[in-house]
Amino acid sequence: MENRVCSTESVNGSCDVWSCQKSAAASADHLVIMVHGILGSNADWKFGAEQFVRTLPDKVFVHCSEKNMFRLTLDGVDVMGERLAEEVLEVIQRKQNLRKISFVAHSVGGLVARYAIGRLYRPPKKENVADSTDDTNEDDIKATIGGLEPMNFITVATPHLGSRGNKQVPFLFGVTAFEKAARLLIHWIFKRTGRHLFLTDDDEGNAPLLKRMIEDYGDCFFMSALCIFKCRVAYSNVGYDHIVGWRTSSIRRNYELPKWEDNMNKEYPHIVYEERCKARDAEQSELISTEDDGLDKLEEELVAGLSRVSWKKVDVSFHASRQRFAAHSVIQVKDEMMHMEGADVIRHMIDHFLL
Repeated sequence: MENRVCSTESVNGSCDVWSCQKSAAASADHLVIMVHGILGSNADWKFGAEQFVRTLPDKVFVHCSEKNMFRLTLDGVDVMGERLAEEVLEVIQRKQNLRKISFVAHSVGGLVARYAIGRLYRPPKKENVADSTDDTNEDDIKATIGGLEPMNFITVATPHLGSRGNKQVPFLFGVTAFEKAARLLIHWIFKRTGRHLFLTDDDEGNAPLLKRMIEDYGDCFFMSALCIFKCRVAYSNVGYDHIVGWRTSSIRRNYELPKWEDNMNKEYPHIVYEERCKARDAEQSELISTEDDGLDKLEEELVAGLSRVSWKKVDVSFHASRQRFAAHSVIQVKDEMMHMEGADVIRHMIDHFLL
């Protein structure tokens, strides 16, 4: 029974994953929400979920999101984010012993998770901490996500800056004509989600959704929510990801992309570079933007906005792997064929997970 995992089963795969040891399962109070990418399902994170529970059996209870599967991922980041927020609240209500929450999201799922936490954000009940009394509940003086303490917000190959910039969708080969055509045609394939990714949405005259998501907007506290997580991590493919470019997934400008070729990590062979990026204030971001005239203006606004919080950036390369041309899926370890190739990325994630 040791290190075995239990899971609920549905038509499409696992939903909840936890330790089969009753004592371990009873003490697990850290909810890990795993979110799949476009046209995906909750089964996509099956390997990752099981590894989390096997390694941290008495710490985590994993829920693989199931409310936005397959064609439902074409409904738009906002619609999916609303569904995910409702789903998370349902899990919290069902599991009364939960105290902490983390998110692990792949591809467009990272954007959906960012939207959802903006909905789930709960401000401190006591605005003035200094006036709080000894009998004040600690939860009353801290902001939460759905009533739980936010810990890790982890994205894997997520297009944080959208997909409209040069080489942000690598299979378009960086050809300007192809990239411009994609902006005009993408909604025919990926519907509202495509519009959000290529920043061509203007619902009711509003700015593109991804731009709105770099601040608190209306009743969605996008940045306040992102700020209160103790750790934010962006895993990115440095190459061979034909769907999501390195720049957008790592929240960097071109000149900020690191030289990784000579870096070797014996413990995690596919991890080629790591850096901790401190939060930049608006004045620093403005200075940087004026120096980089070649960058798309809207993309620069997204970089600057997301850089107002600190990030740990982890760069991954499968350049020597037989599965390298499927890097976008390999980094998630989406199926059995990829276990040998991408397992060290999941192990790195777990080893650096805040509990």
